Amino acid sequence: MKAVIVAGPGGLEMVRVEERPVPEPGPGEVLVRMRCAALNHLDLWVRRGLPGAEYPHVQGADGAGVVERLGDGVQGIETGQAVCFDPSLGCGRCEFCLRGEESLCVRFKLLGEGADGTFAEYVVLPWPNVHPVPEGMGFDEAAAFPLTFITAWRMLVTRARVVPGETVLIHGIGGGVALAALALCRAMGLRVLVTSSSEEKLARAAELGAWRGIDYTACDNVARNVRSLTGGRGVDVVLDNVGAATWKASLHALRKGGRLVTCGATSGPGPKTDVARIFWNQLSVLGSTMGSRGEFLDMLAFVSQEKLRPVIDRTFPLAEAREAQAHLEAGKQFGKVVLKIS
Repeated sequence: MKAVIVAGPGGLEMVRVEERPVPEPGPGEVLVRMRCAALNHLDLWVRRGLPGAEYPHVQGADGAGVVERLGDGVQGIETGQAVCFDPSLGCGRCEFCLRGEESLCVRFKLLGEGADGTFAEYVVLPWPNVHPVPEGMGFDEAAAFPLTFITAWRMLVTRARVVPGETVLIHGIGGGVALAALALCRAMGLRVLVTSSSEEKLARAAELGAWRGIDYTACDNVARNVRSLTGGRGVDVVLDNVGAATWKASLHALRKGGRLVTCGATSGPGPKTDVARIFWNQLSVLGSTMGSRGEFLDMLAFVSQEKLRPVIDRTFPLAEAREAQAHLEAGKQFGKVVLKIS
């Protein structure tokens, strides 16, 4: 089979399409013939040299395809079924896995990071990670939503505990998690402010239901703009996966008692923190990573019920995986970048 591998840490030259043997499903595993897979920034970080990553290995955390073969003991899945994947892999034995908090697993890993991923013609997965594609979704959409939607779901539902009518600030609209969060917020009855350096992206976000947009390159103080738009009050929740570049604005944009939820730090992990503002305004700073199996099922049911769909920016054939990464790395996309495999 053809598979996209990263040969070692480095630039785009480390991304290669190679021939590999078709994997065999063991007990409790499912062999899936892949139709589509989606890129995430995780793929860029692994290629650049994410600590703990082993090389060479198959990239890709997200994907969708058709069940080809079942290992012994698989339940609730049939051959020929269209499926998508929960990309989180827990050990199943630690204290966190045993109480249903797989994303806190002490050996937590993701497809395409700590295990071979989805950028291949075939992939083997544990059967609890395999789920039917929501009704009406194409394979490209089914490949594009799981990682970003479960990330946004845990941030909003589990960590921030949002309630209808609240106002949420989302930084960097156009990325997968930000757009997933916008879709979930709108379906949950939340009012959404978004930021971007692109007026085109802000306009597209408005079409998707964003209440207001802020071009952070055209103003000297994002938090002041947020407070102006909210009558001086500030927002209830900020979703921040940018880190150093947005941290101060995130804290200053919150109302008293507000919640800041972070799932990443693309601009750097070491921002200066105004501790006095945190305790005086009684702010909550919450970390979030992926989600548990239970949360994935809840998210999947909500996406199906509300008929939510991911935004897809562009599709590339598998042979152009290097070009797809270059496109994502340029940072001009609005939505998910997808590989068509078969």
